[in-house]
Amino acid sequence: MSDATALIVIDVQQGFDDSGFGRRNNPDCERNVAMLIDAWRSNGRPLVFVRHDSAKKGSPLAPGTVGNAFKDVVSGDADLLVTKSVHSAFYGRPDLDAWLQERGIEKVAICGIQTNVCCETTARMASDLGYEVQFVADATFTFATHGPDGDVVSADELTRATCASLEGEFATVVSTANLVS
Repeated sequence: MSDATALIVIDVQQGFDDSGFGRRNNPDCERNVAMLIDAWRSNGRPLVFVRHDSAKKGSPLAPGTVGNAFKDVVSGDADLLVTKSVHSAFYGRPDLDAWLQERGIEKVAICGIQTNVCCETTARMASDLGYEVQFVADATFTFATHGPDGDVVSADELTRATCASLEGEFATVVSTANLVS
């Protein structure tokens, strides 16, 4: 992994522990995120934390709530903190794309919450903006949802679909072990 690869840690916030989201997959996500952060810090690589400041009334991710805070694995300072109220980290403040360009960063590794929502959206947009994207699937998690026909789509199915959709077109899907070894 090049020293010029930025790790983008998306929405690893306490609010996602709220029971209203339902059951999640990948219980190893936080451990893997912590390993990635440690590896990036120890190698002096660029580290970006992204926080979702939900504008939805009653959201467990609303600013000023306990749920808006990062989980313990996201500790210390990042090189950049982006706050957003939409799915893509590229529509947050400060401007992530401008920050990456100013530093000559052409590669990003993406991890965090939720696999198929903010992580996938950010990965797609990063690719469209010309970045080489590594999607660290085992350092993400998501929740089951209902499809348009009302059928439940499991969190694992959503993760597989995200990985299949991103691989080769928008990103290279990698594991934490691939990046920290």
